[in-house]
Amino acid sequence: MRQPSVIARRVAAASVSLVVAAGAAACGPKDSDAKGSGGDSTPHKGGTLTVLNSEPQSDFDPARLYTSGGGNVPSLVFRTLTTRNRENGAAGAQVVPDLATDTGRPNKDATVWTYTLKKGLRYEDGTPITSADIKYGIERSFAPELSGGAPYLRDWLVGAAHYQGPYKDKKGLPSIETPDSRTIVFHLDKPEGEFPYLATQTQFTPVPKGKDTGTKYESHPVSSGPYKVVKNENDGEHLVLERNPNWSAATDAERKAYPDTIDVRSGLDSSVINQRLSASQGPDAAAVTTDTNLGPAELARVSGDKKLAARVGTGHFGYTNYIAFNPTVKPFDDPKVRQAVAYALDRSSVVNAAGGSALAEPATTFLPDQKSFGHTPYDPFPAGESGNPAKARELLKQAGHGNGLTITLTHSNDKNFETSPEIATAVQDALKKAGITVRLQGLEDNDYRDKIHSVKTEPGFFLAHWGADWPSGGPFLAPIFDGRQIVKDGANFNTGLLNDKSVNDEIDAINKLTDLDAAAARWGALDKKIGEKALVVPLFHPVYKRLYGEDVKNVVISDWTGVLDISQVAVK
Repeated sequence: MRQPSVIARRVAAASVSLVVAAGAAACGPKDSDAKGSGGDSTPHKGGTLTVLNSEPQSDFDPARLYTSGGGNVPSLVFRTLTTRNRENGAAGAQVVPDLATDTGRPNKDATVWTYTLKKGLRYEDGTPITSADIKYGIERSFAPELSGGAPYLRDWLVGAAHYQGPYKDKKGLPSIETPDSRTIVFHLDKPEGEFPYLATQTQFTPVPKGKDTGTKYESHPVSSGPYKVVKNENDGEHLVLERNPNWSAATDAERKAYPDTIDVRSGLDSSVINQRLSASQGPDAAAVTTDTNLGPAELARVSGDKKLAARVGTGHFGYTNYIAFNPTVKPFDDPKVRQAVAYALDRSSVVNAAGGSALAEPATTFLPDQKSFGHTPYDPFPAGESGNPAKARELLKQAGHGNGLTITLTHSNDKNFETSPEIATAVQDALKKAGITVRLQGLEDNDYRDKIHSVKTEPGFFLAHWGADWPSGGPFLAPIFDGRQIVKDGANFNTGLLNDKSVNDEIDAINKLTDLDAAAARWGALDKKIGEKALVVPLFHPVYKRLYGEDVKNVVISDWTGVLDISQVAVK
């Protein structure tokens, strides 16, 4: 059985570490945003960029990070075989070469992928970066003491399922070959047309074996990017990066590396971060955040100030908030009941509960509204903006519930505007109009996650969310709807317990495609097919609104992360 490769989409929002993370027709900042403030809008080298965050950049080891596209702060230090395209909007959802000369060369059935490193690549100490270093960097990510990164390689590489890393098994993984210092070859258990996306994860960062200090490596990882670590206090709470003198822009088309210094300060309250960015006093004028959004109240205040509003970056990430059903629990074993809920839903009230249309966009598809995911517009149970209670009552009557129905909705008590009481109450109010009485079961966040991700305890009706490991339909649909990813004795994400051979077979068929546009179209069609089963009801895609300092220039927000890319920012 394949283990769901997901523990950290959870945040996308984190963004991406990922998380963000930051779906719908995504857009980059307006022209005024990109130019920044002040007389000279041209970005220049120099100065210090301050990053104000709530969550520390902990576990700063490429093996332990779960970061799609290389992450935001990590991508300044860790280069990978491929990376995300650093462009605004949809163009930023593309995968492009980084250390490699291209995005990978597959064999006929996409079970073997070959990469060639660029010439002239060097670490911060001037020594050359080799293919053996990338192989070693990947292998050390299998060590139990360095766990936490994306688990795909354990599932995809031949013979990797039980590998324990180079500290215990010095022979390494035979499925990763390095015939010479610039060539690396990966042998996979099955076709994976999206391997170039996986090669953006930080586990593909080169690590020189002679400089590996195990669990202490995070305090001073050897840089392959434009910046090196000169200070790491309290496990990433205060991180200072300075220029890597041996990084060459000639080998790196993606990172601009304008500031001389990056000063990352974390552990701050979100309201304090937004207050400091708003005031833009002293060093805060050249400050950004990579993990703190504007809330509804803060956004209302900022929107009333033209100067502040011009310093708000808007982005979208592949992320969907939805209602999930467990069809083994009555009355949700009846598709008509699930359809009735879908028709009764008032998405406008849900959007308002999530902070309003500036922070959430209504969703009728599980896939986010972005081309790279293969988004295909559809609404199998059209309810309009405010629901169709008449149609819902009709379906309930057909299901034998002509006198109404009482059900329980499980949600988190965490104030996240996603699975929280505000959203649950909006669903409760909408369904009441269709004769459905909803009792709310609020749980503390840890209890909520434990309950909904266990096959043994999963409730019949609950709020959920999902974010993409990379901008494609594969990591969005497979963990939630592939029957082979149902985990009975662990963390399960296939909430509808769907095990449909035609769905499983189509997932396998799409995974064989190396033409990502063709794959996207197939993911979109599969989304529609699954959506008609009413195992989930999409609610909304979040919109990310983040302030930045008045001296910040060259703001780039891609559809890959949905948040400001600090590799592009200038402060002079």
